[in-house]
Amino acid sequence: MPRLPGLDLLRAIAVAWVMLFHSFLVGGLGPVFKPVERYGWMGVDIFFVLSGFLIGRQVLAPLARGERLSFGDFYARRAWRILPAFVAVLAIYLAFPQWREADGIAPWWMFASFTFNLFVDYGTQQSFSHAWSLCVEEHFYLLFPALAVFMARRPSVAKFVGLCAFVVIAGIAIRTGTWLHDEATQPDRAWFVEDLYYPTWCRLDGLLAGVVLAVIAVFRPATWERLMQRGNAFLVIGVGGMALAFWLFAQRTGLLGNAIGWPVMSWAIACLVVAGASPHSLIGRRALPGAAWIATISYSLYLSHKLVFAGVDRAWGEALAGQGFATFAVYAVATLAGGAALHYAVERPFLRLRERRRRAAKLRLAEAAA
Repeated sequence: MPRLPGLDLLRAIAVAWVMLFHSFLVGGLGPVFKPVERYGWMGVDIFFVLSGFLIGRQVLAPLARGERLSFGDFYARRAWRILPAFVAVLAIYLAFPQWREADGIAPWWMFASFTFNLFVDYGTQQSFSHAWSLCVEEHFYLLFPALAVFMARRPSVAKFVGLCAFVVIAGIAIRTGTWLHDEATQPDRAWFVEDLYYPTWCRLDGLLAGVVLAVIAVFRPATWERLMQRGNAFLVIGVGGMALAFWLFAQRTGLLGNAIGWPVMSWAIACLVVAGASPHSLIGRRALPGAAWIATISYSLYLSHKLVFAGVDRAWGEALAGQGFATFAVYAVATLAGGAALHYAVERPFLRLRERRRRAAKLRLAEAAA
């Protein structure tokens, strides 16, 4: 799938928004950025919808052509994409405790097994806590291909719609029940993060919304093309839906947002993804300078930004306090430099190695067939 400027823009917004949210770790970036910082955690959900859409298309495309899905190739591509930079950052966290943004860190095996989001003790293990979203992604990568193959054996619109409805309704029920139980019985524990915000089964709405878009694009191309023709309409709907999500999450840990806010926000983001994929929309028509580069290094930025925040805070935190835009500029430049360094030193070389190995494997298959 070719790069789409609208999706690059959404990815760049997502990672920038998350980093603004995490600026609370260094005292925030001043009152000008407070309204943006407050909802910055929603950037992760943009990543989830994008992942559901892009990975969904990658998995579903061969199935739509009647081909067998190569599980080995899929998991190998994901491993080459995710693991090198992740292992490099995890090694820094484990080897240099003084560089962490918080004192406590979970055992290494929770990160290595991608179970951090299920077993974390958030009260004492807050360092590298943003790895929780990678755990959700890895669980999606592990289970979705098998589910897609199973569903494709006897495809049925009714079966697919029923599964989607089940995921949404079950998510609402699980989050509501968890909130009511923990609010009444465990007020002194960090239950919101541990039981609602991090667990994979509470965060499926964004991935599901992206997968639904992928199903339409792959199995209903005529319908997808009609959606592309209405990119600006979906842009307006998406912005309106996000405004509603802001209202639902006015109290981030409240029952209203955590019961129905997640599906509302996820489908609003899905509308923005449709607009981003459309060459006719305001955000998909042409590239915004710099957005594609930030999108390209977004994974490395996400992994490394807390380390950079902590380093800048230790070195110049007192001098930067209360300096307004100067504070923002210093942290922004340092974070971009750290993310770029990780991307070009680790992530990009392994991606190139992945492609070389893939081309070599194709060449061997061609030679064998000849």
